[in-house]
Amino acid sequence: MSTLTFPGSLPSPADDCEQLHKAFQGWGTNEGLIISVLAHRPAAHRREIRRAYAEIYGEDLLKSLDKELTRDFERAVLLWVMDAAERDAVLANEVVRKWSPGNRVLIEIAVARTAGELFAAKRAYQARFKRSLEEDVAAHTNGDFRKLLVPLVSSYHYEGSEVNTSLAKSEAKMLHEKIKGKDYSHEEVIRILTTRSKAQLLATFNDYKNQFGNPINKDLKSDPKNEFLSALRAIIRCITCPERYLEKVIRLAINKLGTDEGALTRVITTRAEVDMKQIKELYYKRNSVTLYHSVKKDTTGDYEDFLLALIGRDDA
Repeated sequence: MSTLTFPGSLPSPADDCEQLHKAFQGWGTNEGLIISVLAHRPAAHRREIRRAYAEIYGEDLLKSLDKELTRDFERAVLLWVMDAAERDAVLANEVVRKWSPGNRVLIEIAVARTAGELFAAKRAYQARFKRSLEEDVAAHTNGDFRKLLVPLVSSYHYEGSEVNTSLAKSEAKMLHEKIKGKDYSHEEVIRILTTRSKAQLLATFNDYKNQFGNPINKDLKSDPKNEFLSALRAIIRCITCPERYLEKVIRLAINKLGTDEGALTRVITTRAEVDMKQIKELYYKRNSVTLYHSVKKDTTGDYEDFLLALIGRDDA
């Protein structure tokens, strides 16, 4: 569920554009006014604001914001104003160009989104970068990670609830055999994890635990320093409970010696209108402190105010 709060009656996109343009005028930018508008409008309305702003002022709102804002606050606002598909395309391109085995952003985009959302992100990627996401992933990754990530971003998963129980049992057995033999990058392991529907995979993971006694992710912890195993576990966590996975991303971003603003910004801007309410609840259960309190403690200035507006107060 979303954590955004809106005024009782939304102003027209033209009125919001006027307020934003006013915020850009004069000697200093009125960041508070920008937050009061953009952090309290739903995605469809923000899309209309951006369209109206270009018509009225002859410039993309993103370009105006880019000229007026700086650093973490700028990045958070720019990502927020983008359509979800455009935002995912930008995030994917950033991580592909600077790819490292420990980065899990592509897994988030490929697995924690619906099939339709991933397809829209890939279309936005082609429109913006004039290449396909698949070809860039193939060009910038290598070895086992290429074998895993290319099919992961290429798939269009069935999203129904139908499950083949006999298939779940046989594929659970196959996964166990490969994991027991430490053949983690076997083509069958990758095929199962990258092509089966969420419902089918949940049934397979359940059968795995019933047949062999351990959750599959526990058996994939044999080498905590193995980044490929860590990637497999991330895929499984995003399938079984994306909210719990993303809570951990936020927790690690805040608990680091020095906040990981990139991860914090990414999760909040991509999930505020999706499941941030559940993420906040999981965060409180896990840490005995509210996410609102933690973000307020770890961030400052306009960046802090903007993120807090997106996640909502503790009693919201």
